[in-house]
Amino acid sequence: MEATERRRAAAEKVRAAEDAVEQLKAGLAGLGVTLPSLRVDPVSCAGNEPTPLVDLGRCNIDTALRLCEALAEKESGHDG
Repeated sequence: MEATERRRAAAEKVRAAEDAVEQLKAGLAGLGVTLPSLRVDPVSCAGNEPTPLVDLGRCNIDTALRLCEALAEKESGHDG
């Protein structure tokens, strides 16, 4: 694979990770949950062949409990 193709593939991976972050933010917001540190991990995007990671970040206990509640509601079939 030549350099231009590698850069294009790398950019596509990063774009896919950014899209995943946006989808997560939107989905969690729909459940009333905000993860303030949710982002693409910049270190994982470094180098010639990045392997982007989604950093879910840190949150306070109330946010963690709200997320647990939303997951439990979804699992039990009660969507709201």
